[in-house]
Amino acid sequence: MSLLEAIILSVIAASTPLLLAASGELMVERSGVLNLGVEGMMIMGAACGFAGAHLTGSTLAGALFGVVAGAALSAVFAALTLGLAVNQVATGLALTIFGIGLSGLIGAGFVGQRIAVAPHLHIPGLTDLPFIGKILFGEDGFVYFSIVLVAGIWWFLYRTRAGLILRAVGDNHTSAHALGYPVLKVRWLAVLFGGGCAGLGGAYLPLAYTPFFVPEMTAGRGWIALALVVFSSWRPLRLVGGAYLFGAVTILQLQAQGAGLSLPPQLMTSLPYLACIIVLVLISRKRGTAGSAAPASLGLVFVPDR
Repeated sequence: MSLLEAIILSVIAASTPLLLAASGELMVERSGVLNLGVEGMMIMGAACGFAGAHLTGSTLAGALFGVVAGAALSAVFAALTLGLAVNQVATGLALTIFGIGLSGLIGAGFVGQRIAVAPHLHIPGLTDLPFIGKILFGEDGFVYFSIVLVAGIWWFLYRTRAGLILRAVGDNHTSAHALGYPVLKVRWLAVLFGGGCAGLGGAYLPLAYTPFFVPEMTAGRGWIALALVVFSSWRPLRLVGGAYLFGAVTILQLQAQGAGLSLPPQLMTSLPYLACIIVLVLISRKRGTAGSAAPASLGLVFVPDR
């Protein structure tokens, strides 16, 4: 395996959890809801996903455990913010802290345990092709599912009536309600979907990225996923490029440390987050003159007339 091929494979692996989590959050924000609990849902997905795979011996079961864990935590968020009209920012931050603590409790008995990593695709004759074989035909199922997920979200948002309704709810919930659309139901479903995707993104880490669980192993990926949604201007196809860009930054800083670059390791580790801040500042400056593409009702709580 050439060095370039190894780097590309590493970038894909580092980008996949970001893409999975950010795809779900994109749907949440397009419905007009801001969920800052992605980090907590990801780490819950990681803990429950590893526990499920370890107990059942099945990677698929572990992935389903992760999805359910993320969706369950997002259901708490939806019940508080959509059902009781609690502040979305405060609730999301509280659930992140809660998820980190609860995941540590769930995963405490599994620290130090190992499982078999998710199997990789192997197509005789194609996977063995030089350079592109393993990149295109030798990935695990999570990688292919993340691409299918983004394509499915794009199709749903721009080619279906249900997607049009979701965008209408996010753009102007008052008008959508006046037209008879079930605003709260749409947002509930979007939040649950986003939580499931975040849980799957977290489950990817112990099931495919590293074959073990450690507390707080998401290491801020949930916050990067939130930034990626803004970076992509709430458009699914741009999300792919953003996820792979930030994945590349993560891997390049590791390669630089391995090459003995004479920079403090703490600075190198912070590069992905520094890049995230720079990109958001540039986007903010651009939108200061061009206007924002964000859903008009983002972060607002809608309560229909009783």
